[in-house]
Amino acid sequence: MAFFELRQYKIRPGKMAQWLDFMENEIIPFQVSKGAVICGSFQGEEDDSVYFWIRRFESEAERERLYEAVYQSDFWTKEVAPKVGELIDREAIQVQRVNATRLSTMQ
Repeated sequence: MAFFELRQYKIRPGKMAQWLDFMENEIIPFQVSKGAVICGSFQGEEDDSVYFWIRRFESEAERERLYEAVYQSDFWTKEVAPKVGELIDREAIQVQRVNATRLSTMQ
């Protein structure tokens, strides 16, 4: 059964525009190229430190495969990971695994 991962980040002060550019032009396209399904990407309407995104996985095995393909890649370890800590507070990352309810438009 498919499930979703809701990831919420606290963006460092004054870094939201830079973070959005990095997500939209580097992180999301890279993850999609590895097979990830990105359902949405959001920033806080009033709080400029709030960012979250939602990924969909068909199974735990798929999640594990995608995690390895993304987070163990040279591109991620050499290019992405060093920049992430400059833009977000890694200590404040929140990750929730959630399942769509019967009437959810995201299935």
